[in-house]
Amino acid sequence: MDLNLLFMSDDVKRGLEGVLVAESELSFIDGDAGKLVYRGYTIEDLARDASYEEVLYLLWNGALPTESELDSFTSSMVEERTLDDGVYDTIRELAAQDEEPMAALRTIVSSLSAYDPDTDADPTDEAANLRKGRRITAKIPTALAAFVRLRDGEDPVAPREDLGHAANFLYMLNDEEPDEVLAETFDMALVLHADHGLNASTFSSMVTASTLADLHSAITSAVGTLAGSLHGGANANVMRMLQEVDESDADPVEWVEEALEAGRRVPGFGHRVYNVKDPRAVILGEKSEALGEAAGDTKWYEMSVAVEEYMAEEKGLAPNVDFYSASTYYQMGIPIDVYTPIFAMSRAGGWIAHVLEQYDDNRLIRPRARYVGERDREFVPIEGR
Repeated sequence: MDLNLLFMSDDVKRGLEGVLVAESELSFIDGDAGKLVYRGYTIEDLARDASYEEVLYLLWNGALPTESELDSFTSSMVEERTLDDGVYDTIRELAAQDEEPMAALRTIVSSLSAYDPDTDADPTDEAANLRKGRRITAKIPTALAAFVRLRDGEDPVAPREDLGHAANFLYMLNDEEPDEVLAETFDMALVLHADHGLNASTFSSMVTASTLADLHSAITSAVGTLAGSLHGGANANVMRMLQEVDESDADPVEWVEEALEAGRRVPGFGHRVYNVKDPRAVILGEKSEALGEAAGDTKWYEMSVAVEEYMAEEKGLAPNVDFYSASTYYQMGIPIDVYTPIFAMSRAGGWIAHVLEQYDDNRLIRPRARYVGERDREFVPIEGR
């Protein structure tokens, strides 16, 4: 179909649903088959066998790294983990004001540009953008962990050079090196969230980049977009729901039935793209069960399964990635209001990859709206109104 004809038609595509606006080599989604692919590799293979650093390299460079390439890339990421004193000052002020974590992250990402050595580079300078992308991605975990600790009255923990991206964040968050199971589970979660086509936050980053705004502006736009409950905020709402079910001592199915009858929405179900169970939910469900078994308490997993089965049988809805990421993160001891910032921490890699594609073949993104307001109104000077 000619895209120009589509956009110039009088058909309103609310939410741009089903509208092709770009070509991308990054990720492919088959919503009917429940399939997700990053640059030709299935999400199952990547989640189980590749580290987050390998996936970042794949998204940004088009191929999985060799061992030497991965070592070099990882070292370059580690070198960028530390924050400038000015950024720490911003984080302290945000924590003192008890800012919402996603709002804080939005401000922090924007502030990083003030200290970036490539801040004056041309917006389309690919080499400079890759350097900026490494800095943004490497610094977000340090900044987020520092914000959470300062908010909770604790001192920030400096990053370590000997830990991977996932393990280092957990270490900075808890001031304790995570065990291998927790580190691997969190790394897998980051891989699962790294990219997902032209979702709302990715598209907002591309819209911003299409104006030839800089990379920091584009990622700041994406963080703001991810904050909404219809996008990244759903995972926190899932865990709050599960806690509410647990505190009520009600049967999970009965609780859901009553909630739906009262007009409440059950978070974590349905997806704009998937018509079947989200493949990422399948993987995270397995991890949620494993974490529960390791801790000797599988109630969160069992509760989730009961809700999932009811929603599938009675409503024809399948869980999305938010549904099982909630109980997985909770069993890892991560604060509920940090779930969405963690989503951003991972998705930053995908945002950056899409922005690089946008810059490479840029055209200003400028849809139009059908005017339905009044016409031919007579203007009356203010003294006569």
